[in-house]
Amino acid sequence: MDIFGYPIWVVLLVCVGVFCASFIDAIGGGGGIISLPTYLLAGLPMHFALGTNKLSSCIGTVASTVRYIKNGYVDWLLGIPSVALALVGAHLGTRLHLAIDEQYLKLVLLFVLPVIAVILLKKKDLPEERKPLNEHLRRGIIWGASLVFGAYDGFYGPGTGTFLLLSFCYVAKIDVRTASGNVKLVNLASNVGALFTSLVAGKVLIPLGLISAVFATAGQYLGAGLALKNGAKIVRPVILLVILLLAGKVLLEFLGIG
Repeated sequence: MDIFGYPIWVVLLVCVGVFCASFIDAIGGGGGIISLPTYLLAGLPMHFALGTNKLSSCIGTVASTVRYIKNGYVDWLLGIPSVALALVGAHLGTRLHLAIDEQYLKLVLLFVLPVIAVILLKKKDLPEERKPLNEHLRRGIIWGASLVFGAYDGFYGPGTGTFLLLSFCYVAKIDVRTASGNVKLVNLASNVGALFTSLVAGKVLIPLGLISAVFATAGQYLGAGLALKNGAKIVRPVILLVILLLAGKVLLEFLGIG
């Protein structure tokens, strides 16, 4: 039995994987660590997996972004320049990806990820309230992180939302809910840029992407609701899980297994 030309097992596998990925992504970022391998497991070639994943994740991310906006957890003064800088960063990162072997980045991540995990374990909680910091410095940190991690998203990608959230909370010292809302804006911008490129290149399976987008939207909406309700209590454990999954993914890829 087929659904829009795809075997039913492919559609079910993708929908379940995308829902789980989106639920986690709405809370602590890093959903691509789960969703992209799901598309590959379903038999999609890499470029089509990347493009179709961007279609479902873009539509899904809109749901969680809107939920954060409706609850007042987006700082627009910080967010609008962040979106523009993330788009620039994603473009530069994509161009850099074409010129440099990403193995170098994976080697750096193998050393950086354990350090991030240790910092998270030592910190009791992500901040529930915005902490004092010079506002000009705060803006510089957030806008700089949006540019840098936007470039990372274009160059490699997995864990972008998690890295942004940690930067916004621990370095820029804004509360976890506002940080999550602003991260969604930045992530949505970089995803839209990547999706546009993939559509132009004809590397998106639109029917499958739209079907899975329904489940991505549900996962993002429910995950955002849980994060808004429980704040740091739920976000911190999810971030630790994402860091662990990302470390495993990078290690396998570095060893030529993944």
